Amino acid sequence: MTSNQTTGARLLVQALEANAVERVFCVPGESYLAVLDALHDSPIDTIVCRHESGAAFMADATGRLTGRPGIAFVTRGPGATNASAGLHVARQDSIPLILFVGQIERSFRHREAFQELDYGAVFGSIAKWVAEIDSPDRVPEMVSRAFHQATSGRPGPVVLVLPEDMLVETAAAVAAEPWVQVETHPGLNLMWDLQKRLWAAERPLAILGGSRWSEKAVRQFARFAERFDLPVACSFRRQMLFDHLDPHYAGDVGIGLNPKLKARIDESDLLMIVGGRMSEMPSQGYTLLGIPETGKTLVHVHADADELGRVYRPTLAINASPAAFAGAAESLQPPHGEIAWSGWTRAAHADYRAWSETLPAIPGAVQTGAAIAHLRAVLPDDAIFCNGAGNFATWVHRFWRFRRYATQAAPTSGSMGYGLPAAVGAKLQFPDRPVICFAGDGDFQMSMQEFGTAVHYGANIVVVLVDNGIYGTIRMHQEREYPRRVHGTDLVNPDFAALARSYGALGFTIETTDQIAPALDAALAADRPALLHLKVDPEGITPTTTIEKLRGSR
Repeated sequence: MTSNQTTGARLLVQALEANAVERVFCVPGESYLAVLDALHDSPIDTIVCRHESGAAFMADATGRLTGRPGIAFVTRGPGATNASAGLHVARQDSIPLILFVGQIERSFRHREAFQELDYGAVFGSIAKWVAEIDSPDRVPEMVSRAFHQATSGRPGPVVLVLPEDMLVETAAAVAAEPWVQVETHPGLNLMWDLQKRLWAAERPLAILGGSRWSEKAVRQFARFAERFDLPVACSFRRQMLFDHLDPHYAGDVGIGLNPKLKARIDESDLLMIVGGRMSEMPSQGYTLLGIPETGKTLVHVHADADELGRVYRPTLAINASPAAFAGAAESLQPPHGEIAWSGWTRAAHADYRAWSETLPAIPGAVQTGAAIAHLRAVLPDDAIFCNGAGNFATWVHRFWRFRRYATQAAPTSGSMGYGLPAAVGAKLQFPDRPVICFAGDGDFQMSMQEFGTAVHYGANIVVVLVDNGIYGTIRMHQEREYPRRVHGTDLVNPDFAALARSYGALGFTIETTDQIAPALDAALAADRPALLHLKVDPEGITPTTTIEKLRGSR
């Protein structure tokens, strides 16, 4: 249907509405004021962030938890480059995200005008697709393509550039129909091949990862695992893909891998990698499997054919989305009679429980494990955990029990500063669910201005901030490689609880372990965001080792 003459900005907002976008994250800029004006009359919520990286991280978290592209708007030049951290996370983590960038007027191009950039050159190696919309009549077409590009195959970020004068120019354009997810389904012959290989296996193991999952797909794969009595692990920071208390769960394949799980992967004779890429972190620096020959029967399932055989040569390559594969796997028939590997599966889950059950004591008056223990006791299964990067995250990854889909937002790319804005995005998307941001002091300060965004929009998150006064992960490596030669890893920190209170939120200073539980209860019951400032001893550099032990290892 052809519309009346409409501005490019209004065509853009209409396209977002047609695609059921609920909110956009932005830092305002004069280059796209026309879009802000069009959003004024739209049911789409506009969330004004404090930094462009925060806007991109919030959009990433939305895409990560829903499977639908998160949307961010930033202005040209420095606004766009500030957002690049979020693009990189979305790229490495395979998350659908669309970044709209305001641009100089078309007649000014190629003169290095104010804040001018060549966005194809700047973002070409990060984004799946970068394009500039030169004419308002192409807005519906380009936005439709952006949604399809961001979600197809291996999902990722797309950048659409919006010249300022194009946004106010008018055109009669045909409205595009809403984006629909395109699934890639496995062939019947491939599924029969997989069934025969499973029947012949003695020690099979599945590792789930990547994106393109759904709550339904997670349930379907769990039923498949139950019927085949199959042990299932989750890849680095993809733990929400399988219930940790399910007797088939074997643990997570990430940083600080359980040695018994590593041995189990080594001993497996059929390894299924479903949805993931088995990149550097889960592969333990590309040492867990041989490259390109893995030394075992490898079944690799991925939505993007380009990922199959890219690093590891699969014995059986299945080009299918995890959602489509899980639906097909549910119909496979298990071996007749007793399943040979049932004992192997029970042992795998027992090893996971032993590895993750006991929260270790660390030096100092504040035990971070007490926070995890209390959260274990009081939070519902649908609570969402968000974190950035740092040793502090080990407490969540190893000791929290993820039980449901869409309960984890954490970057496999290891980006500091992700957790807080991700928590804001998650809470706005799921306002009735508890959202916990687990952060380190260095990590939090990469994006702590977004605490103001949480207060502004009533995103009542709870931040558990583990403050040891150092960049912990870097200090760990420094003490291991250059013991007692500390340089460049110390921090001088503010009073984080007072900072939270200055925003109008709740702030709790935690100096002894017995203060943790009552503070968490008050934070979870509050009608505003809250922050617990845990002052921990830097000597406890990880849950299982100390700085002195690291020094002694050299």
